[in-house]
Amino acid sequence: MKDFFKHIELDELSSTPKYLQLAQSVIKAISVGKIRNDEVMPSINEMSFEFDISRDTAEKSYKYLKKLGVLGSVPGKGYFVKSTNVKNDIKVFLLFNKLSAHKKIIYDSFVKTLGDNAAIDFYIYNNDFNFFKRLLTNAGKHYSHYVIVTHFIESGENAYEILNTIPKEKLILLDKLVSGVDGDFSAVYENFEKDIYGALEKALESLKKYEHLKIIVPEHTYFPNEITKGFERFCHEYAFSDYVVNNISKEKIDSSTAYISLMEDDLVTLIEKIKESKLKMGKDIGVISYNETPLKKLILQGITTISTDFEEMGRQAAQLILGGARKQVEIPFYLRLRPSL
Repeated sequence: MKDFFKHIELDELSSTPKYLQLAQSVIKAISVGKIRNDEVMPSINEMSFEFDISRDTAEKSYKYLKKLGVLGSVPGKGYFVKSTNVKNDIKVFLLFNKLSAHKKIIYDSFVKTLGDNAAIDFYIYNNDFNFFKRLLTNAGKHYSHYVIVTHFIESGENAYEILNTIPKEKLILLDKLVSGVDGDFSAVYENFEKDIYGALEKALESLKKYEHLKIIVPEHTYFPNEITKGFERFCHEYAFSDYVVNNISKEKIDSSTAYISLMEDDLVTLIEKIKESKLKMGKDIGVISYNETPLKKLILQGITTISTDFEEMGRQAAQLILGGARKQVEIPFYLRLRPSL
């Protein structure tokens, strides 16, 4: 049994659920002949004790493998290897800067499109460049694909150096392109400057009731400065007075102003301040939120959003892997006009 346990790898830094890590380790061991057909699996209690995981986690992993047809079970005796005919050619190193509501949409769409035959190791580096560097440096070379989102609070200007160490046929940049990454690599991305400019242009008729446009950009942020560039270009083109607000909690709310909020926390603060001001949203004050999420359809009869299609982003990244294509796909950007504007 000890020989079995040494083939199982659980990574505490990975955001992939432990039951999936456990299942993927079993599949990998079977695929390389370390675990053989008809071999009896350790009991759920043994797995739980050996790897310091709950019985529920061990049982969920076994049930998942049984659903895939890898394991069989005999009541009263436990689980055994039913089939060694496993296909595990797709092993993805998936790296996100954070897990927000819209990042979860990308993740869910990506996983659903890939299906059960792909093994995914999922990591989050919390916009920390040093953690990002450490995760990629320690990732190893055994992955078939590296799907990476690159947003940093600071010190990310040399990210291209790390990304250039990844074989380009395995690299898929997600959400944004990174200057300095060379070679023929894949990407599924937003064009931030063009996107915000185009979305505001589509909202022009609704924006005409306001004199001032303000974009809320925290002083320390991972959002690309191309967003601010596109905002300022639109304001200059259509003669709006433009302002960048770094701290919405200190902002005095005035009428005839439309606000664009990039962060969810800032959106909550903005709405609270508007309520306190007694000004009417959609008439005296306009609100646009960056990144569509389901709740924004419902909040205060609907918050206007400008957003890429995150579900499509996840789907396209998965399809690049499944189809073996190497290309760069720009995801469309949408305005969803609602009563807040």
